[in-house]
Amino acid sequence: MSLEFALRLVAMMVCALLGVLLGVDLADALSLPPEATGLTFSLTGALAGLIITPWLTTYPAQAARRIIIQMPPETLVTSMFGLIFGMAVAALFAWPLSLLPDPLGQYLPTVAAAFITYISMIVFSLRAQDVFALFGGMLRGSPHALRMMPGGGASLEILLDTSVIIDGRILDISQTGFIQGEMLVPRFVLNELQHVADSAEMLRRNRGKRGLEILGELQQRSRTPVRIIDDDIEGVSEVDDKLVLLAKQRGAPVMTNDFNLNRVADLQGVTVLNINELANSLKAIYLPGEVMDIHVVMEGREADQGVGYLEDGTMVVIEDGKRYMDRTIPVLVTRYIVTNAGRMYFAQPEGSLRK
Repeated sequence: MSLEFALRLVAMMVCALLGVLLGVDLADALSLPPEATGLTFSLTGALAGLIITPWLTTYPAQAARRIIIQMPPETLVTSMFGLIFGMAVAALFAWPLSLLPDPLGQYLPTVAAAFITYISMIVFSLRAQDVFALFGGMLRGSPHALRMMPGGGASLEILLDTSVIIDGRILDISQTGFIQGEMLVPRFVLNELQHVADSAEMLRRNRGKRGLEILGELQQRSRTPVRIIDDDIEGVSEVDDKLVLLAKQRGAPVMTNDFNLNRVADLQGVTVLNINELANSLKAIYLPGEVMDIHVVMEGREADQGVGYLEDGTMVVIEDGKRYMDRTIPVLVTRYIVTNAGRMYFAQPEGSLRK
């Protein structure tokens, strides 16, 4: 028996009893048959208790639970501080307000307490980052508190997404020492990797197996600790949504290569570490006038153009480079443009500019 069903039954019995009492009183006052009036009000009360109870009990509780789960940890903590502070201030005003003549002295302390407490919670929650910065000196002694503090230093936890594990570059990055703290793999991410590895489609199956192999090597070779956690988000089925909500709960960034997950996490205020963006930012920059060696591998879109690639995959379009197909030649950079995929260079064979 579910809690909601049990509450409905209890409310039905209570409302039915209240309906009987109300019906008998009305029957005496209006000179009506008490049996019929009591039965009518009893059935009406039972029906009302059956319908209204979830809206007064379980539905508000579920809504409050969802709000608390999605609320960032620092906001939740500062809201509790605001509640305590507001109650303390309200207690100071309660006795002076109670000395006022009735009805002010009777009701004003309660109204003032509710108002002051509510305002304190709102102010503390809206200025959560400032509150943590103000009391940062006391919190820095705890590593867990340091992780929760916005801007309080490097995060001690990083949540890994399925895409970044399958990609594999995280293994090399973890051995450089640039990642500080601990990398966490939620159990539902591991389950998704296993599901991909069990796929009937060969490409997906190979990607899943590669992800499991990378994760195994990551646990053995990474300079940063790697730990699988059992934290889960109830009531949410999508792995990406679970990862974002879990990141908000733990105050940790998400490492991913998924563009859509990156956008969703940004919109919800979650820090994202995107390896593709990191790779693009580390690509070598060649300025106009510099010379580099390029192997021409294909024709370009325009006439007589050739196309080659740097070691990091950056495209180089070579004017008058078609005749150098399958050859490595020195080219002089003339200009470059920045696109969503990174930089793209335009160049000309070095010898053609010297003539």
